[in-house]
Amino acid sequence: MTSDATHIQSARAETDAGPERLRNLVIGARLVLWGFDGPVCRLFAGHAAERVSADLLRWLEGRGLRGLPAEAGRVAPDPRAEPEAPDPRAEAGRVAPDPRAEPGREAPDPRAEPGREAPDPQAVLRAAHRRRPGGDLIAQLEERLTQEELRAAASAMPAAYADPLIRTWTAVGARQAVVTDRSPRAVRAYLAGRGLLACFEPRIYGRTPDAHRLAPDPHRLDRALHATGAVPSTTLVIGDTPAAVAAAREAGVGFLGYARAERKAEALRRAGAPVVIRSLEPVLRLLRE
Repeated sequence: MTSDATHIQSARAETDAGPERLRNLVIGARLVLWGFDGPVCRLFAGHAAERVSADLLRWLEGRGLRGLPAEAGRVAPDPRAEPEAPDPRAEAGRVAPDPRAEPGREAPDPRAEPGREAPDPQAVLRAAHRRRPGGDLIAQLEERLTQEELRAAASAMPAAYADPLIRTWTAVGARQAVVTDRSPRAVRAYLAGRGLLACFEPRIYGRTPDAHRLAPDPHRLDRALHATGAVPSTTLVIGDTPAAVAAAREAGVGFLGYARAERKAEALRRAGAPVVIRSLEPVLRLLRE
């Protein structure tokens, strides 16, 4: 099989659309807006989200704010924590290497259990903000969550192929930004640890201390567009949630869905994502042509 045929076969296997649709999205992008927790890394891969959520809830209860687990959906499940399909390249019984030592490979989460729902600490912050919008309590809660995210950044798991893809996009002249509901301080800490901060700075748009906007929304995308002077027609969002699909649509920018798990991929399709990839590798190959 020729290298071109192999490339096309790989792209078709890793996307739910033909390679030309993926090519059209990728090659024309002059500004790439990355979601952070999912497309770039798994933030809580080595720092249990369940414990963080429990600690935040105990802290709130000590200050008189009770009953939040039910209000947050028994602390709402994180769509990013859904068990993902195993890497077909992995050998049976083989312990995956540390991705920091072998770029482009991502080790499975040893805690993953089929059907297990991991609470998202963001759900605690959202629920508390709904109950008591604004004020010192929410600002203090947001700072506590930021500190947990900073600790999590030290053991976050890189998404396979994310590091070389980010570097390659910078090398071919595209600007990149992070648009996320995580703390921008945690994002910077993670990117600095991976040697990627220069590919993004100062274009990191994250959660604000007042926790006013916690979900991906057009406002945050508009901030990125205005700050960079980019136009929607040459801007691409890489995201992994239906909310990100809706935000990109409202902002009028292109969207590339990323989902290793089939259930997540199906959720993105239902939300209207035109192209969903199961791996970042086909994007990297396109840029390296």
